[in-house]
Amino acid sequence: MASVEKMYATGRRKEAVARVWIWPGEGKITINNRDIDDYFGRATSKLVLRQALEVVEQLDKVDVRVNVAGGGLTGQAGAIRHGLARALSKLNPDFRPVLKKAGFITRDPRAVERKKYGQPGARKRFQFSKR
Repeated sequence: MASVEKMYATGRRKEAVARVWIWPGEGKITINNRDIDDYFGRATSKLVLRQALEVVEQLDKVDVRVNVAGGGLTGQAGAIRHGLARALSKLNPDFRPVLKKAGFITRDPRAVERKKYGQPGARKRFQFSKR
C-alpha cells in the first residue's frame, strides 16, 4: 500500500497562527473542523486563502486541513495563505520560485504598534491647550 504524503507548515500574520496540513486529494479545505464556506463569511478571505493554490494550479489537486488561532478573520486568512505556500513549497520544491515571486513565502512583518504611556494610543495625543 502506497503511503499518502502529508506536508505540514506553519503560517503567521499579525497575531494569527495557522497550522496547515496538505495531501493529494480533490480540493477539500477544512478550517478548525469546519468547511471553508462555513468558517469564512467574506469572499475576500476565501480569495486570499486560495491564492497560493491558484498560483501553482493545485486548487483541485490537494486537500487542506487547517488549525488556526488568534487575531481576526483577515489575519487568519493571511496566516493560512502563508502556511499553505510553505507547505506547497515542501510538497514540490519547483513551486517555491513561483510562490516567492507572488510574495506568499515571505511573512508579512506588519503588526499593531504598541500603545505608549502618557497618551491614549500608539500615535494619538491628548488635546493640547496653551492655557
